[in-house]
Amino acid sequence: MYPSLHFPTYNFTIRTTEIGDEIFDIVRKKYVSLTPEEWVRQHLIRFLIQERAVPMGRIKIEKILKIQTLNRRADVVVYDDYAKPLLIVECKAPQVKINQNVFNQISCYNKALNVNHLIVTNGIDHYYCTINHETRQIQFESDIPMYQELKKL
Repeated sequence: MYPSLHFPTYNFTIRTTEIGDEIFDIVRKKYVSLTPEEWVRQHLIRFLIQERAVPMGRIKIEKILKIQTLNRRADVVVYDDYAKPLLIVECKAPQVKINQNVFNQISCYNKALNVNHLIVTNGIDHYYCTINHETRQIQFESDIPMYQELKKL
């Protein structure tokens, strides 16, 4: 029923209500509406926790950011041991193509958070990059490192 994504297989708790399906978010500890984007976000969260050893307590979902006069929401923000933002993730539904507009969106979020790591995914295509703020260089990487390595980069 839900599309297969380019993530490992995870066991999710899904329930059907009168308004539609909901999925249990282990970070927010509540059921949320199961939209295509949420399906991708929940896979990404599990990937970070189970495959990259990101502590669940270091993950914030839908982090509100003040950008100029507007409030925006970053899909996922990962923090280091000192509550400093480390990584921003932007999730899109599987049918949404990752294009320059998506990178512009996450770059805008990064103006508020100033992190060194960005991930953009639609569940099919994943892009991870590191940013050197001194040289203003962006480097696309082939894989997302473990949490302990993210903190060092």
